[in-house]
Amino acid sequence: MKPALPSPATANPEPGGRLPALWAAAAVLCLSWAVQAPALASGSDSASSPAALLQPCRLRGVKHEALCGKVERALDPSRPGGPKIDVHFAVLLALARHKKPDPVFFLAGGPGQSAISLAGVLSGSMNRLGMRRDIVLVDQRGTGRSAPLHCPEPEPSASLADATDLSRIAARLQACREALQKLPHGDLRHYTTTVAMADLEAVRAALGADNINLVGGSYGTRAALEYLRQHPQRVRRTLLDGVAPPDMVLPASFSADAQAALDAVLAACEKEATCAARHPQLRSRWAAMLARLPQPAEVPHPVTGRPERITLTRETLTGLVRPVLYAPALAAALPLALDEATQGRYAALVGLASTFAGGRNSPMRMAEGMHFSVICSEDMPRLRSGGAVDAPGVDFKDDFAGTYRRVCEGWPQGSVPEAFYKVPTAPSPVLVMSGGADPVTPPRHGQRVVQALGDKARHVVVPQAGHGLMMHGCMSDAVFRFIDAEDDAQALKVDTACAEKVPRPPAYALPGAASAPARGASR
Repeated sequence: MKPALPSPATANPEPGGRLPALWAAAAVLCLSWAVQAPALASGSDSASSPAALLQPCRLRGVKHEALCGKVERALDPSRPGGPKIDVHFAVLLALARHKKPDPVFFLAGGPGQSAISLAGVLSGSMNRLGMRRDIVLVDQRGTGRSAPLHCPEPEPSASLADATDLSRIAARLQACREALQKLPHGDLRHYTTTVAMADLEAVRAALGADNINLVGGSYGTRAALEYLRQHPQRVRRTLLDGVAPPDMVLPASFSADAQAALDAVLAACEKEATCAARHPQLRSRWAAMLARLPQPAEVPHPVTGRPERITLTRETLTGLVRPVLYAPALAAALPLALDEATQGRYAALVGLASTFAGGRNSPMRMAEGMHFSVICSEDMPRLRSGGAVDAPGVDFKDDFAGTYRRVCEGWPQGSVPEAFYKVPTAPSPVLVMSGGADPVTPPRHGQRVVQALGDKARHVVVPQAGHGLMMHGCMSDAVFRFIDAEDDAQALKVDTACAEKVPRPPAYALPGAASAPARGASR
């Protein structure tokens, strides 16, 4: 599947909504959840037994005590005697006395998100699933507690110029890369999805679980598909929420998918009489404003509230729009915010994007070093070779891809097997979920993944949903029934009609607003 940059992936939001975070959110694929862990073997106290691996621990936001552990792994898999890293994981134990033997492994988004940090966010939403099965949260190498690759973040009150100047952002990331490479675990070539899923298998083996269920969100779906490719015999069920397939070429697809989501918001406004009346010719006025950029502008700082003069670029403006598209309830306010922006007032747009702010203490924090290590190794080679077939969006253009090209120029590139890019035939049930309004992993990606997976896969599309469906209305119940079903055929027949009929939220209007054109709008 949400860095300090007006494009796709560089900063980590601060509480209160600092701008770097806003444009950071526009950059990454992410989802949030939280979970608990597998049936532990009893008996032996040897160092190799699951009971010896785990220690009681407390996770922020989780009511019950959890168990935490780690497995030691070679940084470079080809050098088992070389430098080592610890891959950390947490187990949220099932509450039922007679629990099921197959745990649920949760794979976080990003790339760069910590699964363990999401424990508090997810424990409530997955509580029914966690009644009968342990849920395992593994911090993928480079994230959370597992050899983290974090970059220093600008202060929340840093000037907007620092947050929006691409040359300054590139310089910050270059300095971060050089600092990370000096760490004991700083060989950035060894953080690919393929290597990380070998780590996941080591965690499964250490816990003694014969079979597992995979739950992946956004980038976590790419990770799940890779584990399924490497270890198909170990997977009982797979849930893919917002599919980011291995052949997606993320930096290129960002633009096309975000454009489609924005076009849908504008089209919905044009069809809704009151929205069309309040914001006449919004599409053409928005396009005309983008065509005038770059130009000087006064923008309110999201933390200090003070207006600052910056050079407003298309990248900056579309970088504010993109994260809002993740959630249709927020995107309902975009017509108003875009209308305001066309009149030189940017507070509404900045405020909407601030909703995704996080920070270094946020469970949504991204490890930028890990993010670029993955994308620069797996996606950029295919982009450079012409593997990307998506035409850039009219408004978003190729800014996302251009930013990644710039950052990845000096980033160490890991080795990725060609087989990684091929989706395997599924030997066990796979439920794929897509939001029709998703600006980053829309149904088109899920559809081709289901075709490749074969007869054991089902694609559920919720037309008016955004990014991430697990916590969308009754879908959490469908997820539980899919994984809990004893029979494979029954699992693939779970009823999802309740969510599929949810309508798009109507366009937001200020309280007391009349059904009339916005102030200053063309008539």
